[in-house]
Amino acid sequence: MSQFGDFGSLCSQVPSYTWCNLFYRQVLPEHPKILTGLSANATSAPVGVNPVCGIPRVNTDGSLGNIADIIACGLSIFVVAAIIIHAGRRQAAVGRTEIRILFFIYLATLPLQLLTTGSLLEQGSTALVALTALHAGLVATLFWWLLGNAIVATQVVEDGTLSSIIPLSIIGVFFFVATTYISFDVALTLTHTFGPSNPPEALASIPLFVLTSIWPGVAAVIYLGLMLYIVIGVLNEIRPVWYYVISAILFVLSQLAYFLLSKVICQVSDASHAPGFSRLA
Repeated sequence: MSQFGDFGSLCSQVPSYTWCNLFYRQVLPEHPKILTGLSANATSAPVGVNPVCGIPRVNTDGSLGNIADIIACGLSIFVVAAIIIHAGRRQAAVGRTEIRILFFIYLATLPLQLLTTGSLLEQGSTALVALTALHAGLVATLFWWLLGNAIVATQVVEDGTLSSIIPLSIIGVFFFVATTYISFDVALTLTHTFGPSNPPEALASIPLFVLTSIWPGVAAVIYLGLMLYIVIGVLNEIRPVWYYVISAILFVLSQLAYFLLSKVICQVSDASHAPGFSRLA
Protein backbone atom coordinates (compact mmCIF):
# COMPACT_ATOMS: atom_id res chain seq x y z
CA MET A 1 0.00 0.00 0.00
CA SER A 2 1.36 3.40 -0.99
CA GLN A 3 2.12 5.88 1.77
CA PHE A 4 2.65 9.62 1.80
CA GLY A 5 5.86 10.39 -0.08
CA ASP A 6 5.90 7.18 -2.13
CA PHE A 7 6.60 7.58 -5.83
CA GLY A 8 6.14 3.90 -6.69
CA SER A 9 2.64 4.20 -8.12
CA LEU A 10 3.42 7.46 -9.90
CA CYS A 11 6.52 6.02 -11.55
CA SER A 12 4.63 2.98 -12.82
CA GLN A 13 1.29 4.52 -13.72
CA VAL A 14 2.16 8.01 -15.02
CA PRO A 15 4.22 7.95 -18.23
CA SER A 16 7.25 10.27 -18.38
CA TYR A 17 6.98 11.37 -14.74
CA THR A 18 10.14 13.42 -14.40
CA TRP A 19 11.23 12.71 -10.84
CA CYS A 20 11.28 8.96 -11.47
CA ASN A 21 14.66 9.49 -13.12
CA LEU A 22 16.06 9.98 -9.63
CA PHE A 23 14.62 6.74 -8.27
CA TYR A 24 15.76 4.70 -11.27
CA ARG A 25 19.33 5.68 -10.41
CA GLN A 26 18.67 5.05 -6.71
CA VAL A 27 17.73 1.38 -7.18
CA LEU A 28 20.00 0.61 -10.16
CA PRO A 29 23.33 -0.01 -8.32
CA GLU A 30 22.08 -1.94 -5.27
CA HIS A 31 18.71 -3.38 -6.28
CA PRO A 32 18.75 -3.90 -10.06
CA LYS A 33 16.32 -6.84 -9.78
CA ILE A 34 13.59 -4.34 -8.93
CA LEU A 35 13.84 -3.02 -12.48
CA THR A 36 11.72 -5.29 -14.66
CA GLY A 37 9.69 -5.09 -17.83
CA LEU A 38 10.32 -1.89 -19.77
CA SER A 39 12.84 -0.73 -17.15
CA ALA A 40 15.02 -3.85 -17.26
CA ASN A 41 17.38 -2.49 -19.92
CA ALA A 42 18.71 0.95 -18.96
CA THR A 43 19.89 1.73 -22.50
CA SER A 44 16.34 1.57 -23.88
CA ALA A 45 14.22 2.17 -20.77
CA PRO A 46 11.56 4.89 -20.89
CA VAL A 47 11.12 7.51 -18.18
CA GLY A 48 9.69 5.83 -15.09
CA VAL A 49 10.34 2.81 -12.92
CA ASN A 50 8.65 -0.30 -14.27
CA PRO A 51 6.05 1.76 -16.15
CA VAL A 52 3.02 -0.04 -17.58
CA CYS A 53 3.42 2.12 -20.68
CA GLY A 54 6.25 4.33 -21.80
CA ILE A 55 8.21 5.80 -24.67
CA PRO A 56 11.52 3.98 -25.21
CA ARG A 57 14.72 5.94 -25.47
CA VAL A 58 15.29 7.61 -28.82
CA ASN A 59 16.55 5.32 -31.61
CA THR A 60 15.26 2.21 -29.83
CA ASP A 61 13.15 0.25 -32.34
CA GLY A 62 12.54 3.42 -34.32
CA SER A 63 11.55 5.50 -31.29
CA LEU A 64 11.63 9.26 -31.72
CA GLY A 65 11.59 9.77 -27.98
CA ASN A 66 8.83 11.81 -26.43
CA ILE A 67 8.46 13.82 -29.62
CA ALA A 68 5.27 15.60 -28.54
CA ASP A 69 6.92 16.90 -25.39
CA ILE A 70 10.06 17.86 -27.29
CA ILE A 71 8.04 19.91 -29.81
CA ALA A 72 5.87 21.48 -27.10
CA CYS A 73 8.91 22.53 -25.05
CA GLY A 74 10.70 23.83 -28.14
CA LEU A 75 7.76 25.99 -29.17
CA SER A 76 7.18 27.15 -25.59
CA ILE A 77 10.74 28.49 -25.41
CA PHE A 78 9.95 30.98 -28.19
CA VAL A 79 6.55 31.88 -26.72
CA VAL A 80 7.94 32.53 -23.24
CA ALA A 81 10.85 34.54 -24.68
CA ALA A 82 8.32 36.73 -26.51
CA ILE A 83 6.33 37.20 -23.30
CA ILE A 84 9.47 38.29 -21.45
CA ILE A 85 10.25 40.86 -24.14
CA HIS A 86 6.67 42.14 -24.12
CA ALA A 87 6.59 42.38 -20.31
CA GLY A 88 9.76 44.47 -20.36
CA ARG A 89 8.09 47.08 -22.56
CA ARG A 90 5.20 47.73 -20.19
CA GLN A 91 6.38 50.78 -18.29
CA ALA A 92 3.49 51.17 -15.85
CA ALA A 93 3.00 47.50 -14.95
CA VAL A 94 3.16 46.63 -11.24
CA GLY A 95 5.78 44.00 -10.51
CA ARG A 96 7.28 44.17 -14.00
CA THR A 97 10.75 43.10 -12.84
CA GLU A 98 9.40 40.33 -10.63
CA ILE A 99 7.16 38.87 -13.34
CA ARG A 100 10.04 38.85 -15.80
CA ILE A 101 12.20 36.93 -13.32
CA LEU A 102 9.33 34.44 -12.95
CA PHE A 103 9.21 33.92 -16.71
CA PHE A 104 13.00 33.69 -16.95
CA ILE A 105 12.92 30.84 -14.42
CA TYR A 106 10.11 29.15 -16.35
CA LEU A 107 12.13 29.59 -19.53
CA ALA A 108 15.06 27.82 -17.85
CA THR A 109 12.85 24.85 -16.94
CA LEU A 110 11.80 24.21 -20.55
CA PRO A 111 15.08 22.80 -21.96
CA LEU A 112 15.42 20.76 -18.76
CA GLN A 113 11.88 19.45 -19.23
CA LEU A 114 12.77 18.54 -22.80
CA LEU A 115 15.89 16.63 -21.73
CA THR A 116 14.51 14.93 -18.61
CA THR A 117 11.22 13.68 -20.09
CA GLY A 118 12.08 13.45 -23.78
CA SER A 119 13.54 9.91 -23.55
CA LEU A 120 16.78 11.25 -24.98
CA LEU A 121 19.27 10.23 -22.26
CA GLU A 122 20.00 6.82 -20.80
CA GLN A 123 18.15 5.99 -17.61
CA GLY A 124 20.42 5.83 -14.57
CA SER A 125 23.07 8.03 -16.16
CA THR A 126 24.72 10.74 -14.09
CA ALA A 127 23.85 13.34 -16.73
CA LEU A 128 20.14 12.55 -16.48
CA VAL A 129 20.29 12.62 -12.68
CA ALA A 130 22.01 16.02 -12.69
CA LEU A 131 19.56 17.54 -15.16
CA THR A 132 16.58 16.13 -13.23
CA ALA A 133 17.91 17.50 -9.93
CA LEU A 134 18.39 20.96 -11.46
CA HIS A 135 14.91 20.72 -12.97
CA ALA A 136 13.40 19.91 -9.57
CA GLY A 137 15.22 22.83 -7.99
CA LEU A 138 13.97 25.25 -10.63
CA VAL A 139 10.38 24.00 -10.35
CA ALA A 140 10.34 24.59 -6.58
CA THR A 141 11.91 28.03 -7.14
CA LEU A 142 9.43 28.85 -9.90
CA PHE A 143 6.45 28.43 -7.61
CA TRP A 144 8.10 30.54 -4.93
CA TRP A 145 8.47 33.36 -7.45
CA LEU A 146 4.83 32.86 -8.49
CA LEU A 147 3.79 33.36 -4.89
CA GLY A 148 6.28 36.19 -4.54
CA ASN A 149 4.63 38.03 -7.42
CA ALA A 150 1.31 37.89 -5.58
CA ILE A 151 2.96 39.24 -2.42
CA VAL A 152 4.50 42.10 -4.40
CA ALA A 153 1.09 42.83 -5.96
CA THR A 154 -0.25 43.58 -2.46
CA GLN A 155 2.26 46.47 -2.36
CA VAL A 156 3.66 45.32 0.98
CA VAL A 157 6.98 46.34 -0.51
CA GLU A 158 7.65 48.57 -3.49
CA ASP A 159 7.94 46.48 -6.63
CA GLY A 160 11.14 46.50 -8.66
CA THR A 161 13.28 47.74 -5.76
CA LEU A 162 15.98 45.98 -3.75
CA SER A 163 13.53 45.65 -0.83
CA SER A 164 11.48 43.40 -3.09
CA ILE A 165 14.09 41.66 -5.24
CA ILE A 166 16.60 40.74 -2.51
CA PRO A 167 14.21 38.90 -0.12
CA LEU A 168 12.51 37.09 -2.98
CA SER A 169 15.86 36.09 -4.43
CA ILE A 170 17.28 34.86 -1.12
CA ILE A 171 14.26 32.64 -0.47
CA GLY A 172 14.32 31.53 -4.10
CA VAL A 173 17.96 30.48 -3.78
CA PHE A 174 17.05 28.53 -0.63
CA PHE A 175 14.31 26.63 -2.50
CA PHE A 176 16.66 25.91 -5.40
CA VAL A 177 19.61 24.74 -3.31
CA ALA A 178 17.50 22.66 -0.92
CA THR A 179 15.46 20.93 -3.61
CA THR A 180 18.45 20.31 -5.88
CA TYR A 181 20.49 18.86 -3.03
CA ILE A 182 17.65 16.61 -1.88
CA SER A 183 17.18 15.41 -5.46
CA PHE A 184 20.87 14.52 -5.77
CA ASP A 185 20.80 12.76 -2.42
CA VAL A 186 17.70 10.77 -3.37
CA ALA A 187 19.35 9.55 -6.57
CA LEU A 188 22.93 9.04 -5.43
CA THR A 189 22.34 8.35 -1.70
CA LEU A 190 25.26 10.61 -0.85
CA THR A 191 24.43 10.86 2.85
CA HIS A 192 21.57 8.35 3.30
CA THR A 193 19.56 11.21 4.77
CA PHE A 194 17.00 11.32 1.95
CA GLY A 195 17.55 7.82 0.58
CA PRO A 196 17.54 4.96 -0.13
CA SER A 197 13.87 4.08 0.09
CA ASN A 198 12.74 1.57 2.69
CA PRO A 199 11.64 -0.80 1.29
CA PRO A 200 13.46 -0.07 -1.99
CA GLU A 201 10.33 -0.79 -4.05
CA ALA A 202 8.48 2.10 -2.38
CA LEU A 203 10.60 4.72 -4.16
CA ALA A 204 9.90 7.01 -1.24
CA SER A 205 11.08 10.49 -0.32
CA ILE A 206 8.78 12.72 1.69
CA PRO A 207 10.92 15.90 1.27
CA LEU A 208 11.10 15.44 -2.51
CA PHE A 209 7.36 14.73 -2.67
CA VAL A 210 6.56 17.86 -0.65
CA LEU A 211 8.83 20.13 -2.68
CA THR A 212 7.85 18.86 -6.14
CA SER A 213 4.18 17.94 -5.63
CA ILE A 214 2.67 19.55 -2.53
CA TRP A 215 4.51 22.88 -2.54
CA PRO A 216 3.61 23.84 -6.16
CA GLY A 217 -0.08 23.18 -5.46
CA VAL A 218 -0.04 25.14 -2.20
CA ALA A 219 1.80 28.07 -3.80
CA ALA A 220 -0.65 28.16 -6.71
CA VAL A 221 -3.68 28.16 -4.37
CA ILE A 222 -2.26 30.95 -2.18
CA TYR A 223 -1.35 32.94 -5.30
CA LEU A 224 -4.91 32.63 -6.59
CA GLY A 225 -6.36 33.66 -3.23
CA LEU A 226 -4.13 36.73 -2.94
CA MET A 227 -4.81 37.89 -6.49
CA LEU A 228 -8.57 37.48 -6.09
CA TYR A 229 -8.38 39.49 -2.86
CA ILE A 230 -6.44 42.26 -4.62
CA VAL A 231 -8.71 42.37 -7.67
CA ILE A 232 -12.02 42.16 -5.81
CA GLY A 233 -11.28 43.53 -2.35
CA VAL A 234 -8.77 46.28 -3.19
CA LEU A 235 -9.37 47.25 -6.83
CA ASN A 236 -13.08 46.38 -6.84
CA GLU A 237 -12.80 44.91 -10.34
CA ILE A 238 -14.69 41.93 -11.74
CA ARG A 239 -13.40 41.35 -15.25
CA PRO A 240 -9.84 40.28 -14.24
CA VAL A 241 -11.37 37.73 -11.88
CA TRP A 242 -12.46 35.65 -14.85
CA TYR A 243 -8.92 35.50 -16.19
CA TYR A 244 -7.67 34.11 -12.88
CA VAL A 245 -10.59 31.69 -12.51
CA ILE A 246 -10.22 30.38 -16.06
CA SER A 247 -6.45 30.05 -15.60
CA ALA A 248 -6.98 28.11 -12.37
CA ILE A 249 -9.48 25.77 -14.05
CA LEU A 250 -7.11 25.15 -16.96
CA PHE A 251 -4.24 24.49 -14.53
CA VAL A 252 -6.30 21.92 -12.62
CA LEU A 253 -7.54 20.27 -15.81
CA SER A 254 -4.01 20.05 -17.19
CA GLN A 255 -2.82 18.31 -14.03
CA LEU A 256 -5.74 15.90 -14.11
CA ALA A 257 -5.09 15.16 -17.78
CA TYR A 258 -1.41 14.52 -17.08
CA PHE A 259 -1.93 12.21 -14.14
CA LEU A 260 -5.11 10.45 -15.29
CA LEU A 261 -5.14 10.50 -19.09
CA SER A 262 -1.48 10.23 -20.06
CA LYS A 263 -1.42 6.47 -19.44
CA VAL A 264 -4.63 6.04 -21.45
CA ILE A 265 -3.18 8.04 -24.34
CA CYS A 266 0.05 6.04 -24.17
CA GLN A 267 -1.81 2.72 -24.24
CA VAL A 268 -4.10 3.81 -27.09
CA SER A 269 -1.07 4.98 -29.08
CA ASP A 270 0.61 1.63 -28.51
CA ALA A 271 -2.54 -0.30 -29.46
CA SER A 272 -2.62 1.58 -32.76
CA HIS A 273 1.02 0.47 -33.34
CA ALA A 274 2.31 4.03 -33.34
CA PRO A 275 6.13 3.96 -33.54
CA GLY A 276 8.06 4.56 -30.36
CA PHE A 277 5.53 3.34 -27.79
CA SER A 278 5.85 0.29 -25.56
CA ARG A 279 3.71 -1.20 -22.83
CA LEU A 280 3.53 -4.35 -20.80
CA ALA A 281 1.18 -7.01 -22.05
